[in-house]
Amino acid sequence: MTDIVKRNARAILLDGDELVLIKRIKPGREPYWVTVGGGVERDDATIESALHREVFEELGGKLARTELVHLITDQLEGGVGVQHIFAALLESMDLAARTGTEFAKPERGEYEVVRVPFTSEAVRELNLMPPELAEFIAANTYAITSVLDTPIREA
Repeated sequence: MTDIVKRNARAILLDGDELVLIKRIKPGREPYWVTVGGGVERDDATIESALHREVFEELGGKLARTELVHLITDQLEGGVGVQHIFAALLESMDLAARTGTEFAKPERGEYEVVRVPFTSEAVRELNLMPPELAEFIAANTYAITSVLDTPIREA
């Protein structure tokens, strides 16, 4: 069995009918967009708690709901990386409360929070990375919305 050497938790983050993304601007490279999220750390109790931490670090944000909807597996040196993709609803955001260390490193470029309509057409117009995630989102906007609109049943 191949070892999982890296895990990420990422959010297809909806606020109403908009998708919240990070526009990355790096010197010498065309701008591109990424979903909110990042690496799962040893002290994260679960992959989902890593997502909540990342949303707070990157947006000063809190999530109202999360649902795992997709996995992306990448071949890495020494094993595989797994990106856990959650559909999520934004409860609140305060960019002044962001705590991510990347914001203090100008050499990493800019991290601009942007909102785009949550439509297949709008997603396909972006250089959203990774391309597999962009295609998944564009092909499944109605399904993603439906997952988040489905009432949670109590056991």
